Amino acid sequence: MTVREETGRDETGRDEIAVPDADGSNELFDWLGRMRDGHPVWQEGDGPYHVFRYEDVQQVISDPKTFSNDSSRVMPHLKPLTAGNINSMDPPDHGKLRRLVNQAFTPKTVAGLEPRIAAVTHKLLAAVDAERFDLVDVLTYPLPVIVISELLGVPASDRELFRVWADRFIALGDQPIAPEDFVATFQAATREMDEYLLGHCRRRRTDPKDDLISRLATAEIDGERLTDDEVVKFTGILFLTGHLTTTLLIGNAMQCLDSHPDAYAQLRADRSLIPSAIEEVLRFRSPFTTVSRVTVTDVEVGGHLIPADRMVTPWVISANHDEDQFPDAHRFDIRRTPNRHVAFGRGGHFCVGAPLARLEAEVALNALLDTFRELRVDHGRDVAYHARGMYGAKNLPMTARRD
Repeated sequence: MTVREETGRDETGRDEIAVPDADGSNELFDWLGRMRDGHPVWQEGDGPYHVFRYEDVQQVISDPKTFSNDSSRVMPHLKPLTAGNINSMDPPDHGKLRRLVNQAFTPKTVAGLEPRIAAVTHKLLAAVDAERFDLVDVLTYPLPVIVISELLGVPASDRELFRVWADRFIALGDQPIAPEDFVATFQAATREMDEYLLGHCRRRRTDPKDDLISRLATAEIDGERLTDDEVVKFTGILFLTGHLTTTLLIGNAMQCLDSHPDAYAQLRADRSLIPSAIEEVLRFRSPFTTVSRVTVTDVEVGGHLIPADRMVTPWVISANHDEDQFPDAHRFDIRRTPNRHVAFGRGGHFCVGAPLARLEAEVALNALLDTFRELRVDHGRDVAYHARGMYGAKNLPMTARRD
């Protein structure tokens, strides 16, 4: 496995601790277990405080009055990126913008998308004519991109452009970037996507359609319309996170089932287990390992005092493996109940696209089981994993048989 060159002191200042990558091995989960047991709240050098236990993570992600989403509070140079960004907003501004997009992701609206998602899924799988293929290329990338593109109102035929832009965005986590260079580097990586979305935004202001960009471009909050920059940032976030979450979730589901053949057999025998299996995948291999917050005031977390104006990193994937919340947390159990994982967050910043990601994953698993009598991860070929912050494969070679 690889280990990042990131070390820090524990709360006593005596030990150095290396932060492992999410590379598909058990090393990350072993490390998280040691941190929950011995260093539940740990400061990384002079930097962020990491939080590992379920109750503590839930405290941090559920209390926006104490833990802000706006990192520019302590890193002012990030203001060009956080201003107008819904992921960086706190109440009441966050709630106002959130209500706009919630209309596009109501349970009824999402459920109505199922026939289209199923049609896209079956068309993508029907095009697979080989016994060996990459699941990311043929399904887990194109499916959510097509769905989110249609929701936003941009041509799904541009998905190869979207993949280039998404890869540039993801690559930002793979390289060391000096703080003073981060904004310029980020803007360079997203410039083409922003210009593309800006063009669609401006066209919708004069010629609105029945799509999400039109709703954002023409909506008013407290009598004022969103700025072009706010619409572009919002649609960019929805596109990037809207497809990444589902891509990671479906890939993680196949890897979990491949490494747990008994669960795989149960699922083939009883499709009604698919929804609970998806929840267990979200717990067991959460698509995103961490989120970020900033303390607004001095606060106690897990018996440790964290001063005001400090970055805090709650490890949601660690919370989802906390034995105090999940008995036999190391066991992949597709019948687990209750399953109160925090893979999609909690509170006001709960993932707006969670119902859509769940539906896409459910449709995809059903279609994969319908299409292939045998489907396995090809362990003879290399699998590359995303960098810290996400958990999942960039590519997923498979072997399959239809009959």
